[in-house]
This record gives sequence, structure tokens and C-alpha cells, in this order.
Amino acid sequence: MVKYGLDYTRCRWILPLLLGIGVIFGIIALAGRGWLESQTLPYVQQASLWENCRRSEQGGEWNCESLMGYAWGRAAAATYLVGFLLLVICFALAIIAFAIDTLRFNFIRGIGGLLFVAAVFSVMGLVIYPVKFSSEIPMSGINMFSWAYGFAWTTAIMEICLGFFFCCLPNYEDQILGNVKPTYFYSSP
Repeated sequence: MVKYGLDYTRCRWILPLLLGIGVIFGIIALAGRGWLESQTLPYVQQASLWENCRRSEQGGEWNCESLMGYAWGRAAAATYLVGFLLLVICFALAIIAFAIDTLRFNFIRGIGGLLFVAAVFSVMGLVIYPVKFSSEIPMSGINMFSWAYGFAWTTAIMEICLGFFFCCLPNYEDQILGNVKPTYFYSSP
């Protein structure tokens, strides 16, 4: 990407595309019911960021209780939601930044800083949830943090990695804009 510059049409939209994938993963994590699930038969417990559902070992209807009744449930949901909203803002800002013909590299560095703030909020929510859930809610059988929780961690890791990339990209401003003369290592005899 640095070789061809950000004006190269196929490379210019890689960063906003990766942010968009992060937004999609965040939506899956927020809407998914697989934050915690029973690992073995009988499947008696299933939880999301918003509620915990249980049923008897013989089967039947799921009985769900909201996690918003717990202070830690509200804290985990709020911090992860703030991180997600900051990610959406960064996505919108990246679309704007890369749609402008002349890139504003300080603007891009600001997006990177905002991504780090989003990552801090997301990781706080992702740490609060399992620690308090496993200590305050009785669980039976063998349970695991499942696919939706994994999507949430993937979103947080993408926020960190893309934050580094957005912050480091302005260091290569001359190479990206094509202002550097090529260096040739070949010398004629």
C-alpha cells in the first residue's frame, strides 16, 4: 500500500473497509445470544450481554432474567456500547478522511487516537462481564464463553491494531503522496 500510495484506488479503502468489518463484528456481538453457553448436554444456560437464560435439565421453556438489574451488568453493557459507538464514529470519520482528495494526516492520527479510546472502553466491558458473571450468577454444568463473546474480543483487537495503523500512517506521508525520489542500488560499471 505504501509503494503505490493511498491514491491507488484499490488500496485507498482498505482501512475504512477494515473498520466496517469491525463495526459488523460489534453488531454481531451486541445482538448475539452466545456470550456464555453450556458446553455439554444438557444445554441449560445461555447468556448475552443483556440477559441470562436458563432452563431445566429436562428441557422446556427458557426463563430469562435481565442483567441490567445488576450494577456490573449495566457497567459492562455501557462500557462496551460506548466503545462500539466510538468505533462507528471512527468508521464515519475514516470514510470522510479517505474520500477527500488531499489527505489530512493529522486527522487520520486523531482517528487512531479515538480508536485507542474505543478499545479501552471495549476491553473494560469485556473484562467486567466474565469476572462478575462467573462470581455472582450461579451456573450449573460446564459453561464456556462462546461465539458472540469472541466477536466482541475480535472487535476490540481490531480497534487496537487499526489504532496503531492509523497513528503510524502519517509517518509515511511522503512515501504515500509520492514525494520521495526512488533509490536505485544498481550502479553501472
